[in-house]
Formats: sequence, C-alpha cells, structure tokens
Amino acid sequence: MKQTSGRLGEAVERITAPFGARSLTAAQITAQAEMQAAQQPAKVRAEKWRVLRDLTTARARLGLTAATLTVLEALLTFLPEAMLAPDREAGVELVVFPSNRTLSARARGLSEAALRRHLAALVETGLVIRRDSPNGKRYVRRGEGGQVTQAFGFDLTPLALRAGEFAALADTVRAEVLAQRIAREKVSLLRRDCAKLLDALDAIEADEPTAGRQTADLRDQFRALLSAYPRRPEPADITILGDGLEALALAVSAALIARAESRKMSGSAAQSERHIQSSNPEVLVCEKASGDGEKPTRAPASAALRETLPETAIRSTYPLSSVLEACPQVLDFAPSGIRTWHDLIETTDRIRPMLGISPTAWDEAQAAMGTDTAAITLAAILERHERIKSPGGYLRTLTERKRAGNYSLGPVLQALRRGRLQPVTASGH
Repeated sequence: MKQTSGRLGEAVERITAPFGARSLTAAQITAQAEMQAAQQPAKVRAEKWRVLRDLTTARARLGLTAATLTVLEALLTFLPEAMLAPDREAGVELVVFPSNRTLSARARGLSEAALRRHLAALVETGLVIRRDSPNGKRYVRRGEGGQVTQAFGFDLTPLALRAGEFAALADTVRAEVLAQRIAREKVSLLRRDCAKLLDALDAIEADEPTAGRQTADLRDQFRALLSAYPRRPEPADITILGDGLEALALAVSAALIARAESRKMSGSAAQSERHIQSSNPEVLVCEKASGDGEKPTRAPASAALRETLPETAIRSTYPLSSVLEACPQVLDFAPSGIRTWHDLIETTDRIRPMLGISPTAWDEAQAAMGTDTAAITLAAILERHERIKSPGGYLRTLTERKRAGNYSLGPVLQALRRGRLQPVTASGH
C-alpha cells in the first residue's frame, strides 16, 4: 500500500489490486485494512518459524491445509532474516518475489496449478498480501547502492502483525488437545476399573441371590454406557461417558465396601450387644434394657427422661467434644473435621452406606431417636463395627428399644470412654 493524501488531508494507505483477471475480494480488502490499522510506532518483531509452528497447530481453526502451509514455509525461506520485523520508516518491507518455478522447487515439487490454488488460499485468509507489478511479474527494483527500492510479489507483513493472535489461538488448541487427551485417558481407566470392580462384586456375592440381581443391574448400566459411545466421539461424548463411568465406579465401590464389611463382621444382630463392650465385662458400652431382668447400674428413669428431651437438650447433655472423645473413629471420615453438630450428622450420613445400613433402617432410627441421637448411635456402632456382623440389624434392634423407652446414650458413651482408658491403665501396671 502506498501512502497518499486523502480528501481531508490526512495520510492514508492506498489498497493495491491484483493483476489481470483476478478481482479484488473482500478478504483482500480486509487484510490490507487490518494491516494499516495495526501499524504502530513501536516496531513489530516475530520469529518466523515460531509463527509457522503456531499456524500449523491452529490450521484447522484457520481453514488451512498442510499443503497450503508448505507453500507458506517455502515463501518464508526467501526471507534471509529469522525475524519478521517490518519497518516502513526505515524502508524495510517483507515482500518476497520468487518465480513459480523456484517456489515450486522449495514447496516439495507442487505443480503450478496446485501452487496457484494454495497461494490464493493464503491471500484469502489474510496471511499474505499480493503486491502485483503492472505486468503481473514478480521482481525487485534496486537503487544505486543495491538496496531494494521497490518489490513486487507477496507481502508477509500480516504474519508479523498477527503473530500474537496466532500464538493465542495455538495455545487454545493445545489446551483443548491436552484436555481431550486427559479425558480419553480417564475414560480408559474408568472402563478398566468398572469392568474389574464388577467382576470382583460377582466373586464376592456369588452365593447371594439378591446380590446377583444388583450386580446384573450395575453391569447393564455399564453396557448401556459403552453402547451409547460413538465410534468417532466428539469432546462432549467423551465427557458424558467419563461422568457416567465415574458414577458407576462409585456405586460399585460402595457395594463392594458394604459387602466386604458385612463378610468381615462376625456374630449376629442378637449377639452384637455383647460385642459392643469394653474389655471390662462389668462395663457395658451398650445400655442394659430394663426389660432384660437385670438391675440398671444407674437411675434409668433419669436417663430415659434425658432421651425424651428435644434435640437441643441432647446437645447440652452430651457435648459434641464429649461425643468425639468417646467415638474418635468418626473423625477419620471427615477430612475437614467435625466442628458442629451439622458436621457430625453429615459425616454419619456418609458412613451409613459403608456399614451396610439401608436407607430405610436409617430413616426409622432418625424418626424414633431424633437426628442427633441417631448420629451419636451410629458413631458408637462405628467404634465397634469389627465385632458386629450386621450393623443394620443392630441399629434396628436399638431403634425398637428406643421406641419401647429402653435405650439411652449415657451408658454407651461412658463405657466407650472407659474402654479407651483401660489399655492405658493396664500399661501403667
């Protein structure tokens, strides 16, 4: 573009037109106008091979083919400098003027017809600008000192001016490619994990008919997720499958943990009351029911009265710090700690399925005992869970006792606390 004076006297850049039958397209006008608007007093510099690498990475976004970039690479080889640094004031322009024969030799032997097609693509995308001579030939005019005074060919200045744009676009594409690679790896790992988790659940539950139906349902979900996965997935398809497999893996893991815990525990729901006790046979972790024909060690009327008070009374009678001191294992399932009663209730809600306690048994316990009492009871069961064969059955037994007015928390927490102190006392002897 040549600088001339406009009607209002300001300096403007004249847009050049192509030679011959080629018309001036909107893309060519836009490219030259953007180049004029982008001219800044500060010098623009960009490393030409880095620009080419960024364009190669983002070529799909720009609508470029590999062959088009090969032609651009060939054009860049005609610039001896490694840096693209146009400077109109100093007379430095990035115009190259190779003949088609020379350009074809550097473009891996492309035919002349293919060469024209890819050069037109570079012009239409605004990466280069034609500077055609009056006769359409590409040549250079030099001064007496050998310096270039005028060149006709392809102007590569847009590459320098838009280098930042290409770099940002390439970074975006690289980030998307990395995210998709990670998502694909996640899907591969989850497919493997789900398949082996289901096999393990089959092996554990082979002798339980109801468990077999549960495993079959989970396996059907696994097959349904895989069958809906297309042969050539889009990024959204990969995300959907990953989320579905992760949810399935969590469900199977929960079932495996519950089954493993139930198989590890010994005894029965009727015997579990003997299991929740300390090493001192006279100090029971579980309270004695008044209907069992045994004399209560403390006034049962006052204990029963405390249990009939509202939840606020439960919290004042049994401070949270005292509960956690007697049942410290519940803290292992609260990564952020337990600072409030709400934290304790949320943590026991998470522990409940791990102990194999059904939602129905848990709801009945909360309805009969109250939310706080049920949470403390589950924390106490967790302390002795290795001695209980069926935590769910044991919780139902305690729920029935609560309904009959034969259950209180005081002796439970006191016995757990004494049980923790006994090994220390014994070691002192």
